[in-house]
Amino acid sequence: MKVLVVGGTGALGGHAAIHLASKGHDVTIGGRNAANPATPMAKFPILKGDYVAGDYTPDRLKGFDWVVFAAGNDPRHVPADTDFFDFLHKANHIAVPAFFAACREAGVKRAIQLGSYYHMASPELIEGNRYIQSRKAACEGARAEGAPGFDVVSVNAPFMVGTVPGLPSMIFEPFVQWATGKLPIEYYGPAGGTNFMSFLSLSEAIEGALERGEPGKAYLVGDENLTFTEYFQMYFDAAGSQIKLEERDAEHPLLPDIAIPQGRGNWVRVNPDPAEVALLGYRRHDVSHAIREIVEQFR
Repeated sequence: MKVLVVGGTGALGGHAAIHLASKGHDVTIGGRNAANPATPMAKFPILKGDYVAGDYTPDRLKGFDWVVFAAGNDPRHVPADTDFFDFLHKANHIAVPAFFAACREAGVKRAIQLGSYYHMASPELIEGNRYIQSRKAACEGARAEGAPGFDVVSVNAPFMVGTVPGLPSMIFEPFVQWATGKLPIEYYGPAGGTNFMSFLSLSEAIEGALERGEPGKAYLVGDENLTFTEYFQMYFDAAGSQIKLEERDAEHPLLPDIAIPQGRGNWVRVNPDPAEVALLGYRRHDVSHAIREIVEQFR
């Protein structure tokens, strides 16, 4: 199939693009800027554009059989000097459904909206959290644009763990520096936990959703429920460290409280339906393998 991966210059979209190309698909990536030349994504054709600005018009999307939308906005993407909530409303409530409407008008057959897990895994967090509300609106708005001949499927992912060759990471590089003794941070993890999933597992789930997903369905995907301390410990173990972390009810500089929507000390668990896991065809128990790859790349 001829596939466009919007957000394909980033980590999750880039990994999905590489994975789909390895399965024989003709992949183009979409993004605001060119792919990092050190990454495998640099070899793909690129369709430059900003979906928030409405750059992906139907005429530019014509000819693609499948589209993967992996460019959803979160707090890291809000431009400086921009109102946080106004931007999220424009990006997620308005621009995401408009993008999928353009895909429909262009004759795309099937599209995946890659979203976030919070509103499905812990719906009690929706009220009072405008970021989670915006991701829920993107998920629902995208699927509402589906029509006969144009299937839209949402894949809502948990805390993602992995790497793309050559791509820097502001998230994972500091973990490796800490685990290898290069950051002077005390040896503990904050209380609470969540579900973690590898980039490879997610790419497999995206592939399965493209091939077999039920039109209009939102799939909650995930792998391992871990405490944050267990998760942090995996970096130390992968680095060959003998240090054993303790759990503290204290904010952690590498996972500040603002990055834990459920609140420190609490959980967001995902126990995916085995039938859905089989349908989408993604692997489980892959987090430690992903962390070993992260440590190998960034140590």
